[in-house]
Amino acid sequence: MNLNDDQQKAVSAWVANGAKLSEVQTRLAEEFGIRLTYMEVRFLVDDLKLRLKDADPTPPAAAAALTGSAAAMKTTPLTPGEAKAFAADHPLPGGGKVAVTVDRIARPGALVSGGVTFSDGVKAEWHLDQTGRLGLVPPQAGYKPTPTDIESFQLALEQEMAKLGY
Repeated sequence: MNLNDDQQKAVSAWVANGAKLSEVQTRLAEEFGIRLTYMEVRFLVDDLKLRLKDADPTPPAAAAALTGSAAAMKTTPLTPGEAKAFAADHPLPGGGKVAVTVDRIARPGALVSGGVTFSDGVKAEWHLDQTGRLGLVPPQAGYKPTPTDIESFQLALEQEMAKLGY
């Protein structure tokens, strides 16, 4: 669909003012009697070399509510030193520790496998499959380690993998 210069300027102005594709589609139909599919509007915007404005992912009220500590929250993986400091600052209930071992030869179907002993003394097997999924096989059905133990297990596993060059 070819638009005349006035129609192209109108579409450019709508997009510059933050109109979404569906709004452009509606306005074209209402103001110019031009009925286009959503995909045709998408192509039209691309042909006119216009850029849609992204919606602000954080509403202003939510952004203002963030405190300095929340705004500075780390979202990247912990370094081994940071993981060790975290584990020291967050002791396990009952003073127990989570111990992770890595098998010298991985179990069939796993890239890496090993064992874990949770703070309550329960031992389980773990494996990392070809798709990167972590599996945990407890000795008895229905056993669930505490959230703190799971967190400690993940940190300890990350440290062991780093030692091995993974």
